Amino acid sequence: MFRVVVNDEFSSAHFLRNYKGKCENLHGHNYKVEVFIIAEKLNNDEMVIDFTELKKITKEILNQLDHCLINDLEFFKFHNPTSENIALYIYKQIIQRLKDDKIIKEQRLKIEKVRVWETEKQYAEYFE
Repeated sequence: MFRVVVNDEFSSAHFLRNYKGKCENLHGHNYKVEVFIIAEKLNNDEMVIDFTELKKITKEILNQLDHCLINDLEFFKFHNPTSENIALYIYKQIIQRLKDDKIIKEQRLKIEKVRVWETEKQYAEYFE
């Protein structure tokens, strides 16, 4: 197996619903995001995926989250904006972009997981 990983970051505000504690109040984080892509074999260019393309896709998705109130985004009107659900959101958005761009062909590559660091000491991941 082969694995490639890209990292990026964004800053946003959120508040947790149905939660008792300081995180129920509006607050912000400087999130770090890691996207893990795996493949059993390389493409014709001998890559899992071009880093430039994966970074572009990741940046476009993170720009939707950057400097906003995450709770206001449509997905988070139905999902609490926890780090776990932010990872899920990014994962699903990346899958959709890869399918739209026809990068996922014949199941050659797969998103292994998305990791979202809320602080430098804690993260959440989503994977299937």
